[in-house]
Amino acid sequence: MESEVTLPPAGFRPYEAADRDACLAIFDENCPEFFAPNERAGFSTFLERSADDYCVCVSNGRVAGGYGLILEGKGVMSLRWILVAKAAQRHGIGHVIMTRTINGAKKLKARLTIAASQKSAPFFTKFGAKEIKTTPDGWGPGMHRVEMELLP
Repeated sequence: MESEVTLPPAGFRPYEAADRDACLAIFDENCPEFFAPNERAGFSTFLERSADDYCVCVSNGRVAGGYGLILEGKGVMSLRWILVAKAAQRHGIGHVIMTRTINGAKKLKARLTIAASQKSAPFFTKFGAKEIKTTPDGWGPGMHRVEMELLP
C-alpha cells in the first residue's frame, strides 16, 4: 500500500525568471502524459514573452505548479499552461488554480477559454467547462486538441 504524501499549504505568486527551470521541469515530468513533447518550445517561449500573465504555486519553498490567465479581449479570458508537479497532483492544487481562474473570469464577467487535450479535458469538465471543438492530433501525434469554454 502506498503511503499518502501530505503537502504543506501552498501559496501563489507571480512568475519570476528564476522559476523558469522549475516550470520546465514540471512540464517535462508531465510529458508525454499531458503534454506533447513538441509543446515544450511553445511553453518556454510563453514564459519568456508572457511572464506577466503567469502565476506559480509554491509549496514547501518549491514551485509545485503554475498557470496563465490572459485577458484576450473584452469579455474573453484564456487559461494557459496549467501544470502541476507529479508529487503535488491529487492534493488540491489544480482545484485551487481553477477556483482562482473561474473567480478571475467572473469578476470581469468574461467567458473563459481553455485549450486542453483529450487527457486533461475531463479535469476541466468537472468545473463546468464545455467542449466546443476537437482537433485530432492538434497538439501532436496522439494528442488531440480540445477547445473548451466556461461561461461566467
